[in-house]
Amino acid sequence: MSLLTEFREFAARGNVVDLAVGVIIGASFGKIVTSLVDQVIMPPIGLLLGRVDFSKLEWVLVPENPATEAVEKVAIQYGAFINTLIQFLIVAFVVFLLVKGINKMRREQPAEAVAAGPTPTEALLAEIRDELKALPKT
Repeated sequence: MSLLTEFREFAARGNVVDLAVGVIIGASFGKIVTSLVDQVIMPPIGLLLGRVDFSKLEWVLVPENPATEAVEKVAIQYGAFINTLIQFLIVAFVVFLLVKGINKMRREQPAEAVAAGPTPTEALLAEIRDELKALPKT
């Protein structure tokens, strides 16, 4: 089997296509969450904390020298890290809810199968078992 044929079979499997769709939707969802945090959630929080723009918060380790043209400023941008942390918490919570919903659906499926009762084959086998138990032992 050639490498190209093997790759085509691999790519045509449902799992690979599902994974690709998941990655694309996940990237789009990430952009939505970034926009939600940066433009909806953080501005009111910054306003409540005294008109703070979290994306601009930083600890300057080496200030910029106005006498030179090179960018020399070195800073720890903890405000951007706070925004990213909030984005992560939102995405993690959504993934948790998704997994919780899937697990709930999985738990409900066996309950429906048990409520349906035994199949005709299982009923016949149970009847044979009961008949064999009723036979006198010799």
